[in-house]
Amino acid sequence: MHFFLRFNTLAIGLCSLFAVARVTAQDWPQFLGPDRNLKTTATNLNLTWPGGEAPALWRKDIGSGWSGPVVANGKLVLHHRVKDEEVVACYNALTGEPVWESRSATDYRNSMSSDSGPRATPAIAGGRVFTFGAAGLLKCLDFETGKELWAVDTRKEYEAGTGFFGMDCSPLVEGELVLMQIGGRQNRGVGAFDVATGKLRWSATDHEAGYSSSVAATIGGRRHALFFTREGLVATDPLNGRVLFQFPWRSRQNASVNAASPLVIGDRIVLSASYDTGAVLLQVEGASVRPLWQGDNLISSHYASLIHHRDMMFGFHGRVDFPTGAELRAIDAKTGQLLWAMDPVHSGNLLLVNDSLFALTEDGELFVAPVSSREFKPVARAQVLGRETRANAAFANGIYYARGKGKLVALDLRQTSKKAE
Repeated sequence: MHFFLRFNTLAIGLCSLFAVARVTAQDWPQFLGPDRNLKTTATNLNLTWPGGEAPALWRKDIGSGWSGPVVANGKLVLHHRVKDEEVVACYNALTGEPVWESRSATDYRNSMSSDSGPRATPAIAGGRVFTFGAAGLLKCLDFETGKELWAVDTRKEYEAGTGFFGMDCSPLVEGELVLMQIGGRQNRGVGAFDVATGKLRWSATDHEAGYSSSVAATIGGRRHALFFTREGLVATDPLNGRVLFQFPWRSRQNASVNAASPLVIGDRIVLSASYDTGAVLLQVEGASVRPLWQGDNLISSHYASLIHHRDMMFGFHGRVDFPTGAELRAIDAKTGQLLWAMDPVHSGNLLLVNDSLFALTEDGELFVAPVSSREFKPVARAQVLGRETRANAAFANGIYYARGKGKLVALDLRQTSKKAE
C-alpha cells in the first residue's frame, strides 16, 4: 500500500456529542456507537494476531441487508432479511445463541441492487428496540422478549418514497422521542415519534429523504437535532421540531445520495457527500451557519461517516463504485488540509477505540492502527469477512462485531485475563 503523508500543527476543540439514553459504558446500543460519534473506550485489548488471524469468538450465517449489529446488556440485536421476511434477531453477545426474534412480512424489491434487506441499524434504549425496514416500517419491540409494542408504516402513512436503495435512517432516541428522516409529503420530511406509542409528535420540511442518520448535539448551550436530507442540513429543536436553520448541500446529479451523518465539532458541523459535492465545515452562529471551508478535493464521503479525534478527521474519500475505489484519509479538522492518505483501498467503515483506529474494508479486511497525524501504520491486520462488507461494525466490552454478506462474526479482542472473568 502506498502512503501519502502531510503534517500540520492543529488547533481546534474536541467534539462532544451527548447521548440521552443511559447505557452501560462499554455497550454499543445504536448506530455510530454509544455517543453517536463512532468512538468508545476499552482496556487490556489484544491487538497481537499471530499469522494474521483475529481471534473469532463465534460466527453465524445470517440473511441479507447492511444493517449493523448493536449490543447492550449482554445481548446483540441484528436486523436482516430471510426470504420474504425482515427479521429482528436477538442473540447472546458472548455465545451467539438465539434469545428471541421478531418477523415482519415484506415484498420490497430493490431495483438498483441485488440486496433488498434493511440498511438502517437498530437502536436500543429504555428497555426497547427500535428498527426501520427497507420499505419504511418503523417498529418498537420489547428488548427482553422481542414482543412488538407498536409499528408505523411510514411509506403508507406519510407517502414516503423508498429512494434508490430502500429507506435507510437509523433511529435516534432523544429523551421520549425517536427522531427519524422519513421523506414524506406535506411537511413530513423529518419527524419525531413517541417512544411509548409510536404517535407522530412533530414533523418538519418537505425534504426527500437521504441515506444519512440523524445526530443530536448541544451547540451554544442549546440542543439540536441534525438531519442531512437529500437537500442538505436541517437543524431542529428536538422537542418540538421548530426549524432552527438549514444549509443546502447536495449534488447536482439526480442519481446521488447524502449518506454520511453530520459530524459535530464543538460549535461547528461537518457535512460530507460524494458525486462532485465534497465537504463543508459550518460555523453555527445562533440561528444560522456560515461555511469556513469547503471543497470536493478534501474529504468526499460516499457512505461512511467521519470520525473526529485529537483535532483530526478520519474518513473515506471518493466513490466506492468507481474502479479506483476510495482513499482512507486524515484531514486537519480546522483547515481541511490533507494530512495523509492510504491508497488504494476499497471503502469501508471506521470506529475508534481509545487511540486505535479500526478500519474494516468492503473486502472484509480489518486494519487496526494508532491515531497519527503523519501516517496510517497498522499494528494488526486480518481477513475477517468476505466481499461486500458494508455494514457498520460495533465494539462492546472488548469484542468487535462485524457483519458481511451473509455472515456475522464476533472477534474477541480481550486479553486472556479478561476472558476468564
